[in-house]
Amino acid sequence: MGIKENLKKIFSKHTETREEHADERFQTRYYKTMPDKAIKELHQIFERGEGFEVRDYSEERGEMIVHVNKGKRMLMVVTVIMVRPYRTAIDFSVATETFLFSDFGISGKMIQVMYDELDQRMTFVGTGLAKEMSTFR
Repeated sequence: MGIKENLKKIFSKHTETREEHADERFQTRYYKTMPDKAIKELHQIFERGEGFEVRDYSEERGEMIVHVNKGKRMLMVVTVIMVRPYRTAIDFSVATETFLFSDFGISGKMIQVMYDELDQRMTFVGTGLAKEMSTFR
């Protein structure tokens, strides 16, 4: 990671995963499952976890909006997309509600906690696999 990425990370209230993220921890993760099973697992995590409130869910878009009310207040958007049968990509976007210039990495820690929980519940395939999966065999 360069200086620009480090400064963005320090002075940010928002963390987002994506396919080609400079920080490997925040690259899109792929699981060996179907989207409906992934959504079911996410719902179970949010129901059992304290302070989570699912505000909206769109099956067509594969998107969930979750408010986190425990500790730092956060807004989390979870995107679940099937890229091929039994290959589902899951991305997170977490914004922290704070009056400070930074959330001091809390949004990134929330993403790591969510991915760790999903890794225990589903079969993890890899990160940043879009280019690899886009080739037809």
